[in-house]
Amino acid sequence: MSLTATNLTLGPATLYTGAFGATEPADTAVNTAPAASAWTDVGATNDGVKLTADQTYTELEVDQAVDRVGSRLTKRDFMVETTLAEPTLENLSLVMNGGTAASGAGFKSFEPSFATSATIPAYKALLFDGYADESLRRRVIVRRALSTDAFEVAYTKDTMTVLTAKWAAHYVSASIAPIHIVDATA
Repeated sequence: MSLTATNLTLGPATLYTGAFGATEPADTAVNTAPAASAWTDVGATNDGVKLTADQTYTELEVDQAVDRVGSRLTKRDFMVETTLAEPTLENLSLVMNGGTAASGAGFKSFEPSFATSATIPAYKALLFDGYADESLRRRVIVRRALSTDAFEVAYTKDTMTVLTAKWAAHYVSASIAPIHIVDATA
């Protein structure tokens, strides 16, 4: 591998959210913003948007060999993490997996969902556009996501008020992968 500056990348990603099952942009549209009718820009982020994958492989062993003879993937967790720099009620609803919003003359309000644990949560789709090598675009689509970790909103004298967010990707079907990644090419 030869190291060239064109293989290095730098730059922010733009995060969008949509309903679970939202129409995905075609791979050929990787250089254009997704349709506003299906995808909503969540606004500015702080410290980037991060995709992580935690893979667990179970070791296969036999009495006749001292070495590992193989491994099988037995668990995989994809996560999307970011800090939402715009602590709007809409973004609060996003990190709390829904709730009830209301508005009137001079106010907006939000109350989190207080359904039972038997209630199926409101899964979302996530899409973020960032950069790949050669400063070309990379799009990541998480098809079925749910905010699964704690979040925090801090109001302090000397720092921005932000919302921390972490979403877990979930199984979609036997024929649809939980995530899709596409890079633009030159």
